[in-house]
Amino acid sequence: LAAFALGAEGVQIGSLFASSLESSAHASFKQAILEAKEGDTQLMLKQITPVRLLKNEFYNRVKAAEERGAGITELQEILGKGRARMGMFEGNLAEGELEIGQVSAGISTIEPIRKIMDRLWNEFLFAKNKIQEINF
Repeated sequence: LAAFALGAEGVQIGSLFASSLESSAHASFKQAILEAKEGDTQLMLKQITPVRLLKNEFYNRVKAAEERGAGITELQEILGKGRARMGMFEGNLAEGELEIGQVSAGISTIEPIRKIMDRLWNEFLFAKNKIQEINF
């Protein structure tokens, strides 16, 4: 509701979908999402394409490279090909690229999409109704 009030026409909720029952993400990646705490993700690879990563061995290599001033070519070499697939879909939690949003710290259960969407919609309507009740 806040995003729409600010003029957005939609919101991205990929983290909730990645952790859903129907998601094709590996069970180990889903479990890592459930275990994520505040501060367990960080925005990285800004020179290539900004992506928020769960901290793991791959993240540590990227962070070290970025801190020493690595350029795009070196970062692309570290990233390689298929790194996201390796982490998110094959379950390699050490060497895979584990893309997930900050909201992961608030995800505590793996639920079906239907339940997630029902909850989001009901929360949206509840907040909208509360705002409409306010007399200015």
